[in-house]
Amino acid sequence: QYLEQFNELPTHVVACVGGGSNAMGMFTAFIDDESVKLVVAEAAGKGLDTAHHAASLQKGKPGILHGSKNYLLQTPEGQIDLAHSISAGLDYPGVSPELSSLKDKNRLTIDAATDQEALDACQWVSQKEGIIPALETAHAFAVLKHSQWFDNTSKVIVCLSGRGDKDMPTIMEHVDVD
Repeated sequence: QYLEQFNELPTHVVACVGGGSNAMGMFTAFIDDESVKLVVAEAAGKGLDTAHHAASLQKGKPGILHGSKNYLLQTPEGQIDLAHSISAGLDYPGVSPELSSLKDKNRLTIDAATDQEALDACQWVSQKEGIIPALETAHAFAVLKHSQWFDNTSKVIVCLSGRGDKDMPTIMEHVDVD
């Protein structure tokens, strides 16, 4: 659709990453075209410098979960560690084998957004676009603010992986709304 409408490829495709299915659905068409940067938005939770995140690509190490080798959050003993994200869909201690392989091939640009950045992005998208994105998707929108990956010439596709109506109770707990 993008190619049809703009007669060129995007410069970036951005998707949030929990287990990884929505990201792989978006990335599959672009994997072999290295001119398109594949940007993953992990859940930084309360911060990557804390134990309260779900950033298995950045902070995990290879291990076996559910019979497949993936990047996983692990205890020093190699047991699966707890993950944290305000988004239930990103609160997972690993990623898919496909994303793990793309990381090993240096095909991914890996970024993360904190819970607060995701909430801020959710509010921004809701106000500007009139849609409430899922908190998972809000992580992808949040990394758009990280200027080291994007500039005024960037042509970006963002994966909208879900609706935010299911997240309204969580959003209302954390956002001060009149």
